Amino acid sequence: MKVKKVPLRKCISCGQSRPKKELIRIVKNKDNDVLVDLSGKVNGRGAYICASKECFEEAVKTKKLSRSLEIDITEEVYDKLREVIDD
Repeated sequence: MKVKKVPLRKCISCGQSRPKKELIRIVKNKDNDVLVDLSGKVNGRGAYICASKECFEEAVKTKKLSRSLEIDITEEVYDKLREVIDD
């Protein structure tokens, strides 16, 4: 039986590599809209963050998400991320 390869992605906050399905993806599309991508399939530049409050707070405080996506992140996106992490 063939072993399936598990794609790894790196959290922008803590730098730890984890399986893609354990992380939350934030995407900047062609229209420079930033959205939380729970499916992992939306076209655009993506950044991944752990589903922990510590990583989220660190990313907000140091603006790592803004630097990674090369755009200013609105409070609405941070609120949506907060909702997803709290669930």
